Amino acid sequence: MTHLRIRDAAPADCDLIAQWMIAMAWETEHKRLDPPTVHAGVAAGLADPAKARYFVAMREAETAGRETIAVPAGTLMLTREWSDWRNGEWWWIQSVYVAAEHRRQGVYDALHSHVAALAQATPDAIGLRLYVERGNAAAQRTYSGQGMIDAGYDIFEQEFAATRR
Repeated sequence: MTHLRIRDAAPADCDLIAQWMIAMAWETEHKRLDPPTVHAGVAAGLADPAKARYFVAMREAETAGRETIAVPAGTLMLTREWSDWRNGEWWWIQSVYVAAEHRRQGVYDALHSHVAALAQATPDAIGLRLYVERGNAAAQRTYSGQGMIDAGYDIFEQEFAATRR
């Protein structure tokens, strides 16, 4: 029998999460990320809860000898944004990745449900948001299945040179 357990990520998860972020960028947007930069970014997020909070979905299974083994199956990063309009925080779901061998098995649903429960139990949290690549129809169906709707916004950005960091 197997089940999913969601836990806070730890510094020891940095290498795996960075590897997953690089894979996610390639799989979803065909973007090649700089591994040292991603590793440093994940490490900074893990070290500073004001920057980010990472969660890891663990698939747990009993072996024939009744030992429980746990295998990382996916991750999700959470950031917060203050809303003066609502006097509260939007919780942003970002950097979602489910390892290929664990897809379509409820890993994202477990991560989403965990974060939604935390947000609902936090008085300043006013809701969950995320952004998704326009062409990623599978992800959009997954998020819709969680009760999320298109908020009607497009995202614009102005990226500064990496040398500033």
